[in-house]
Amino acid sequence: MAKNRANRQFWESGGLNNRTYRQYFDRLTELSISMFDWKNLPPNVDVRYLELRLFQDGQAVFFKDNDLSKDENGFVGLRCVPGGKFDVYGVPTKRRAYGYNGYQKDLDRENSVIIYNNLLRKNSVLDVEMFSKRLYNIDRIIDVNVNAQKTPVLVLCDENDRLSMLNLYKQYDGNAPFIFGNRGLDVKGITALTTRAPYVSAELYELKAQYWNEALTYLGISNVNISKKERLLTDEIKRNLGGVISSRYSRLVARQQACKKINKMFGLNIWVEYREDYDVDFDEDAEEEQSEDDYMLNEEVIKSE
Repeated sequence: MAKNRANRQFWESGGLNNRTYRQYFDRLTELSISMFDWKNLPPNVDVRYLELRLFQDGQAVFFKDNDLSKDENGFVGLRCVPGGKFDVYGVPTKRRAYGYNGYQKDLDRENSVIIYNNLLRKNSVLDVEMFSKRLYNIDRIIDVNVNAQKTPVLVLCDENDRLSMLNLYKQYDGNAPFIFGNRGLDVKGITALTTRAPYVSAELYELKAQYWNEALTYLGISNVNISKKERLLTDEIKRNLGGVISSRYSRLVARQQACKKINKMFGLNIWVEYREDYDVDFDEDAEEEQSEDDYMLNEEVIKSE
């Protein structure tokens, strides 16, 4: 019975670990594939699918196939598998496009353009997996530490008294005002030790916030990873955003290079930019107002003296 209970607890804990990891992985994936604002894309190009392919595969292929659409704008962006020889810059001269429904089409550099996820031509899955693992791990540690504050008790007893101890613990865990035991209970043979687990969840939560901000910085999403109780100055925010902005370059430049090639090959006018998520001007105005208030306050203090 005790063995079955231990097995059940093990699998429940393992299942919660997996769900927590998946939760962070899905959240970071959603953020990653929604960071870019594509402009003037043909209506047949699914932006969500295009970004998902770049996120998972590190590349996608843009081409025209009127058989996939009845109108003249039969442009699509699909999964791409390189094939054939490479040119002097390592770009495959042959490539094959794949669709979810089994669609396949052989292409080359004369009728298609490969869109890369970044300048390394790699996906973002590995980085998101690593951040998700760190976040889920510290989340579960917090859960264990918080739970240890409720039941920091270790009971040592004979195997014959284990069932009695389990029944007594159920009363303890259920906040019973009185706990009753049989007269034959060998109290002398029972030892209860308090584990005295320290409460470190606050520090762990701060560390988790730093991990989360680090993940946002990698994705190019504005965040403030400075632990400071006072109001942050605009210069401090700008310096902190330097890492965020620099993280955008590789993925943004790779997409913009592809846009230039697509526009030249097909006569289109598509472009891509990062979605703006932070307004520095607002904070500059706020800082100026704060400076004026501080100046007026100092003037009043001087006059009063």
